[in-house]
Order: sequence, then C-alpha cells, then structure tokens
Amino acid sequence: MTRRLVRTAAWACAVLLGTSAIFFAHTWFAWQREPPVYGGTVNALWARHQWVGETHTEAEYRGLADTLTRNRITDVFFHVGPLAGDGEIPPSRYAHARELLAALRRLAPGVRAQAYVGQVERSGGGPLDLRAAATRARILEADRALLDLGFAGIHYDIEPIFPDDRNFLDLLTRTRELTRARGRLLSAALEQPTLADWAQPLFRLMLPRGKDHYPPRPTTAYLRAVADRVDQVAIMTYDSEAPTRALAGWHFAHHTERVLSLIGDRVTVFMGVPTYRSPTPWAEDLPTALRGVRQGVAGLRRPPRRPYGVAVYADWTTDPREWAAYRAGWLGEPR
Repeated sequence: MTRRLVRTAAWACAVLLGTSAIFFAHTWFAWQREPPVYGGTVNALWARHQWVGETHTEAEYRGLADTLTRNRITDVFFHVGPLAGDGEIPPSRYAHARELLAALRRLAPGVRAQAYVGQVERSGGGPLDLRAAATRARILEADRALLDLGFAGIHYDIEPIFPDDRNFLDLLTRTRELTRARGRLLSAALEQPTLADWAQPLFRLMLPRGKDHYPPRPTTAYLRAVADRVDQVAIMTYDSEAPTRALAGWHFAHHTERVLSLIGDRVTVFMGVPTYRSPTPWAEDLPTALRGVRQGVAGLRRPPRRPYGVAVYADWTTDPREWAAYRAGWLGEPR
C-alpha cells in the first residue's frame, strides 16, 4: 500500500510539473508575438488630489491639457478627497475644483473630468461602512455637490468590494439614477475578475474578512451586475506580482480578453496599466502591460460593441519618458 501511494504521488507530481512546463513554455512563446492591434477609442487617467485641492497657474492647467490631448486621454478621474467614514466629503477638500473644470473646458473641451470618490471599506480595515443606509445616502449627497460644480461624472474607487456585496450594487443603482438625471457618467474601479468563480465559496469558508481576507475579486455574475449599473468600468489589472515579463504579459492579456468578452458589449471598459514601481518591476511595467492588453484585444473573436481603452495609474507617477512609451506601446506612434 505504501509503495502504491508513493507511485501515485510521484505520478501526480510528474503531471503537475509537466502541465506547468507546458503552460510556461506556451506563455513564453505567445509573448514573443507582436500584437497586430493598437489602442482603443477611449483612454483614462487617475489624477492626484492636488488638482482640486490646491491653486494652479494658467501654465500648469495648460500643461495638463496638453498632456491629455497629446496622449488621447478622454476621461480623467480627479481625486476629490477620500470619503469620511460617514460618507461625507467636506467641500474644503476640493476647494479649487471649479477653477480646474473651467480651465479644462477652455483648454481641453473634449476631456471628461470625473470626480474620483474613494475610500477603504470597513471589511478591508478602513473607516467606510457601506452596510449603513445613512452612509450611502451621504455619499449621494456628496455626489450631488460634485455634479453641481460641473464634473462630467462620478468615479467610485471603494475597496475592497467582495462579490457578494449587495450594498455596493445598491449605491451604484442609486448613483446611476442621479447621474442619468443630470446627463452625466458613472464609472467604477474594480479588481480583475477571479480566475475561477467556483473558488469564491471556498475562500469565504476558509478565510475570514478583515486584514487577511479572501480575495475581493468579482465573479462573472458580479462583474456583469456592476456593468449593468454603470457607464464605465475600470479594471485595476496591475500588481500581478508575476516574476517574468511573459507571465505579467499573460496576466494583462488574459484579463483583457476575458473582461471585454464578458462586458465589452454592455459598458465602456478601461484596463488599468501602471506607471509606478510595481512589486516586480523587472517583469511588470508600462510597456509590458500595454503589450499584454494589446495581445488580449487581438485574442478576441470580435471587437466589443462598446468603446474600450486603458486607464493609466497614475498622473503623479508618469514622467515624459513613460508617456512616450505609452504613445509607442498603445497609440502605435514611433518613438
């Protein structure tokens, strides 16, 4: 019996190693192919809080507008200040938003400036409790004030959001009613989908919520539920922690192809790409991410019906060299 168990274990290890070797070889060879497609028709940028929280000169506004138009950025998520635990955002946190919006209307009229509203949820150790109806109502009041200033939409980045969070869906439903009534946009940032929907119930059973919680990855059903309640979805695809460029590229390609296949006909999709130093900077960087997204688009059976593009994270970590890499790797411009 012992020898039989040893042989079974040996065969299992051999199968596992063989399967892994085939996967890594396939990934490496796939990475060598140059994707034949380039950027979509929309692109986004997450922008720092100082744009609405501090004064700026006309030259600074003009420089921002030039960056946006030069790089074909259609949507900017301007951080307007983290939500307080009760769902409020004091107007003092975005005291200069009106000046920014006026400058962009004048200098970059084709760019949609959205109010980036975010906070860490209590399930992730933060102060915001979406379970409280009063908190969700105060978030809506903050949204109204931001739309009154002239923002083109509301962009939610509330983390973590787990795939059984009905309160977040309720917030999206009620916010969509508000933005639609004003003729504005609603967008939401989400983690990349889980690789296996069936694993989520196991995570819930085996891992507690809190600091060491199960992964807040949307399932197929939850991703579609969010897409049905918003105008745009931005997938935070970065921080793959992949050890090689081929694996990091596969990560971006896989999620791009999957997300666009699942919701690309329902909603505008932005695939998030990093310009900051990732946990594995030798493998995951902006050129790798962009090439991976292009490979994912090339792998689609057909183009999605709705617009798609990338979202750059973030303006405060993107220097001229990286903007040049973005234009070469996504817009197809010569370097």
